[in-house]
Amino acid sequence: MIGRLKSYYRNLSLADKIRYSYAVVLIPMLVIIVICVLNLYLNNARYKDMIQSAVVAGEFSLDFKEDFDYETYLLVVENKTVEESRVYSLLDDAERIVSDLTALADSDEDTTRLSSVNQYLENLHKYIERIELNLATGNRYEENMMIWENDVQIVTALLSETFNEYIYYEIRDIQSARDHIQKNTLLIISLTSVATILLLIVTIVFSYIIPRSITRPIYEIRDVTKQVADGNLDVRTHIEYGDEVRELGDALNVMIERIGDLLDQVTVEQVRLRHAELELLQAQINPHFLYNTLDTIVWLAETGEQARVVSMVGSLSKFFRTSLNQGKDNITIGEELQHAGSYLEIQQVRYQDILSYEVSVPKELWGYMIPKITIQPLVENALYHGIKNKRGMGTIRISGRKGDDCFYIDVADDGIGMSEDRLAQIRDRINKADPDSNEIFGLYNVNERIRLRAGDGYGISIESSYGNGTVVTVKLPYVVYGE
Repeated sequence: MIGRLKSYYRNLSLADKIRYSYAVVLIPMLVIIVICVLNLYLNNARYKDMIQSAVVAGEFSLDFKEDFDYETYLLVVENKTVEESRVYSLLDDAERIVSDLTALADSDEDTTRLSSVNQYLENLHKYIERIELNLATGNRYEENMMIWENDVQIVTALLSETFNEYIYYEIRDIQSARDHIQKNTLLIISLTSVATILLLIVTIVFSYIIPRSITRPIYEIRDVTKQVADGNLDVRTHIEYGDEVRELGDALNVMIERIGDLLDQVTVEQVRLRHAELELLQAQINPHFLYNTLDTIVWLAETGEQARVVSMVGSLSKFFRTSLNQGKDNITIGEELQHAGSYLEIQQVRYQDILSYEVSVPKELWGYMIPKITIQPLVENALYHGIKNKRGMGTIRISGRKGDDCFYIDVADDGIGMSEDRLAQIRDRINKADPDSNEIFGLYNVNERIRLRAGDGYGISIESSYGNGTVVTVKLPYVVYGE
């Protein structure tokens, strides 16, 4: 039996092994959580009802007997009329409280006591009605005094005593419920602690068994690939268990056989590809920008600016999502504008005293394609070499316009601008095959990527005037998604 289980487990896929490991840990944990939550809910519901009952009972006036007896006496001696007297309002308040308590009653003893209180209130109604009738038919003072002394005062005393008894038992039940909840809580804590320890032991055991069964064939593949990387193309994998890993091993063996025939060509292509990737990544992701942004987020968090932290993290997430973009080289104008907008939102938090921006590209251009990371480097260049070198507030404007067979995206700033000599120097370096200045590497990279994809007739152009600002114009052909 154990052997069959081991064989069955060995042949499970990696996904199934991981699922079983999750189930072993999560299911007991969920059971414990459900038991604790259910127990807490039931105890809380019971305790809440008892507190509510005590609160409602507390609305009953402790001076009910004195107030009702006095109001009845004033009625008997005709110091007050029935309309002026508070006897009926006192009875109504008491009946309302008893009705609310009856709805909350959860024991036969409470129901019996409340039934007695209701009976007393009905008797008081009858006594008041008799007194009222006597007053209406003539001055029967002696009979009314007898009702007040022998009936009303006795019943109000019984009613107050019964109500006080009800409150006493409610308080006692609350105390008992609290003791029960405490004992129950301690029991749950003890059981949870024991279950947690057992679960921890099981987790430790499975954390050794399951990863070992998963990683052992992977380690074999790793060793084989390491030897292949060292130049040994005669090595092969021999994996017998696990569907995915076995298929992976077979595929690796096939791949090793093919590598021998393609090794020289692949080596040359990998060197070229790696060189191109490094250049592209250098232009796409500026580590200083990331570090400064994270420092700003930390500063905002320390100063309690939670809303701005959330906004800035969201913008940073959108920025890098577009930067990566699942490896696609071309995206829509709308996506590229969102990427540049995320960058500007982040930088505006850092440079709020000197930076504002406007984006006014017509939506009819948003569906056309553009090489990824085209506008953002131009915006970055405008900020760091234009706006920051100017005193006071500066504005970056991103606009677009249509031509006959192409469209244009303008990134303009009202920063410090450039002299004619400096502008000529920048234009010359952008068109060089290997620019010798990191300052214009972003502009060079954008221009080269556009020309590689669209042709030599497209790219960027620069206009600038010292003291007035700079405009960088991107010229692109009309290409829609899928073309």
